Amino acid sequence: MGHLIAVEGIDGAGKNTLVTGLVNRWTAQGLRVTTFTFPRYGQSATADIAAEALHGSHGDLRGSVYAMALLFALDRAAAVDDIAAATADNDIVILDRYVASNAAYNAARLHQDATGEVAGWVADLEFGRFGLPVPDQHVLLGVPPEVAMRRAAERADRDATRARDAYELDDALQRRVDAVYRQLAEMGWASPWHRFDGEDIDSLAGVLTP
Repeated sequence: MGHLIAVEGIDGAGKNTLVTGLVNRWTAQGLRVTTFTFPRYGQSATADIAAEALHGSHGDLRGSVYAMALLFALDRAAAVDDIAAATADNDIVILDRYVASNAAYNAARLHQDATGEVAGWVADLEFGRFGLPVPDQHVLLGVPPEVAMRRAAERADRDATRARDAYELDDALQRRVDAVYRQLAEMGWASPWHRFDGEDIDSLAGVLTP
């Protein structure tokens, strides 16, 4: 079975850049690598409904922490067979956001830490009830929140299709999410975590290579 790696971090942390760099290095070594990006906007009705709620649609849906968490969880649950097939056919599968994002964002929304009720609920729901595979390793992009938030704002200014949603516009929330992510990494939530602060992708690839 392929090695499953989840890449996590707040909006603007540089997840896509890191995933692209890892894919390029591993494929150059002859490894079979594929990726998934969550939420699956444009592919999943539940992901699209969540995105629409974060941009002001669907009444008071956005106000419910557990309803939003469930929408994102259902998006991943619908991909469980695809993830299983990918791990059977590849050496490495990289997940750009995964279950830990639901734990971090919703704990932060409720002003809980990584040991709070909602993080445990997310794990039970997604890994337990929905049967999503637990990553072999996690990577946390540990860039400072201010840097990530500036990147997200600049990206939105450059691309009208990337308008920031309610989560991205809330600087205080982004800081709390970053703090929860760091706690998840420190406690080894679900699997071992590696911190990456934007230095040497080759070194990180060497650590992560199964």
